[in-house]
Amino acid sequence: MTEHPRRSAALRRARSLPPWSLLAAGVVTGGLAGAAYGALTPPVYTATAYVVAVPTEKSDPASALGFAQAYGRVATQLAVLGDAEKEAGVPARTLQRHVTTATSPDAPMVSVTATAPRAELAADMANAVSRSLTEHAERTRKTTNVELQQFARAVRPTDPSSPSPALTSLVGASAGGLLGGLVLLVRPRRGTPDAGSAVPGPARAAELHGAL
Repeated sequence: MTEHPRRSAALRRARSLPPWSLLAAGVVTGGLAGAAYGALTPPVYTATAYVVAVPTEKSDPASALGFAQAYGRVATQLAVLGDAEKEAGVPARTLQRHVTTATSPDAPMVSVTATAPRAELAADMANAVSRSLTEHAERTRKTTNVELQQFARAVRPTDPSSPSPALTSLVGASAGGLLGGLVLLVRPRRGTPDAGSAVPGPARAAELHGAL
């Protein structure tokens, strides 16, 4: 079976390229792709508010720590987000997708983090949810004996938290260079016989047999 002409021509072109050209092509292509991704992707801003659980006279710090963990889990429930959607200016479903909470095993504190395409909106969402959470805790304070207070308001972020075009370009160039290096390792080397010429055809086999 003879080798396909297009494949043979492609192999010859691959062998004729200098080794550094594959690396350079990978770096340039990856860098351009990364820069385009960073430029076309909308920026994302992140803002965080903090609330702290404080025990009343009928409670203790251990109880406050336990309820802080519980409040961190219910902060993203619709019962809390429904009261925050008006102040935040976005629906509760949007808050549920773009607001996350975190707690600490050592401190009775809950962080409320919001992401949004605008810096002011991210801060408004975080503050609205944290305020709604404190109001929710206030309604149950006589039962839990724990009060939830605002520790720090979310401030308007000055820079986006999403990667910049320069960073995505650098990551893309690194990935492209890596792929170029892998292609260089598997590229047919000069002087290496083609797959079709490694095994002699019927005519060549007969000629070799006659020579013997």
